[in-house]
Amino acid sequence: MSEASDLRKEGYEQARELLWQLATDDGFLASTVTHDNYRRIWARDGVIIGLAALMTGIDSLIDTMRKTLKTLADHQGEHGEIPSNVDTRTSRISYGGTTGRVDADLWFVIGCAEYWLATGDDEFLAEMLPSLERVRFLLGAWEFNDRGLIYVPQTGDWADEYLQTGYILYDQLLYLQALRSFCRIHHHVHGSADHQLEDRTTRLRHLIRSNYWFNGVEPEDVYHEVLYHKGREAAPHRESRYWMPFFSPTGYGYRFDAFANVLAGMFGVAEASETEHVDQYIGEITPDQLSLLPAFHPVIEPVDHDWEHLQMMFSYSFKNNPYEFHNGGLWPMITGFYVADLVARGHSVKARRYLDGIHGANALPMDGEPWAFPEFVHGKKLTAGGNRCQGWSAAAAVMAHHAIEGQPLIREAGAWA
Repeated sequence: MSEASDLRKEGYEQARELLWQLATDDGFLASTVTHDNYRRIWARDGVIIGLAALMTGIDSLIDTMRKTLKTLADHQGEHGEIPSNVDTRTSRISYGGTTGRVDADLWFVIGCAEYWLATGDDEFLAEMLPSLERVRFLLGAWEFNDRGLIYVPQTGDWADEYLQTGYILYDQLLYLQALRSFCRIHHHVHGSADHQLEDRTTRLRHLIRSNYWFNGVEPEDVYHEVLYHKGREAAPHRESRYWMPFFSPTGYGYRFDAFANVLAGMFGVAEASETEHVDQYIGEITPDQLSLLPAFHPVIEPVDHDWEHLQMMFSYSFKNNPYEFHNGGLWPMITGFYVADLVARGHSVKARRYLDGIHGANALPMDGEPWAFPEFVHGKKLTAGGNRCQGWSAAAAVMAHHAIEGQPLIREAGAWA
């Protein structure tokens, strides 16, 4: 057996073992460690871990995804908001930090739909319907101006210590997938289509394509004409390279958001030529020694204008030094989604290279112990960083492994719009 095969075999076994360690009677914990609220049931982490669990076919892990979603629904807020995380031992519930977490609601909807599609558990779906309808109403309210895109406050999603705000692409893509999930559920429950909902879903895909990809062509449906043209003029060398990460009342962001660009391909928003451009850009910024995607690129350095603002963005302690955390840190979790997308597009050889990168990262030591499953890897030193025993780093290895075997990560991708 080759060295690569040995690593893949051990990497998968180690990752699956960590998933079992994270499984509790209330759902998946984000990590086995206790500091900074990681040992809780998190919406975002729990659903991503759950998506990997569905791919394993292991009944106990699949049931833990069900428990995760049930715990989140049981602690839904009075306006429909899904908790960012729940500590079931102390009954402490968090809906976010200084602002709520918009993507907690979006991942919850996607998770419920994917679990139901994978298992055919209609009893679960019936139990979740009231919670799902409340989330659907809340998401519509978060559009604020009823123009199709949800507005995300700063720190309002997974990049909660980074400089993104407004109409963030990552959240719009999750919103699109959530709307597709609502369409599928409505059709199953009522035996007919909700044409208004399907039109809304189609329009959102159109809005994303028109407002986040600069290619020198005037789009049909610009959300804000002045902002759009200012954004194109400010970033001409980024046209036809990757999807813009966000725009807000003050203008466009321009750094490469890896998670958003991967989801644009996975959810069928990007056309083939666009995914090829993104693949090329990812190849340019992927380290030769360890094939992993950075959260954002380029890195914000102390000499940059954005550095002063970035230094103010943290919950417990500052994490975003250059090449760390969101600021150019390399993430196994994001890379796991990229592997699944590569396989779906027929790029299996490249997918295996990035799978090996995930295993290489997960095997890095922390506190003198190998297979630390770190949160991220330093973008230059290639050393383990952040929290250890991170569930979604293990999930990345599991989902990538099964994607290469031919299993879909997202069953509803590309449907309805």
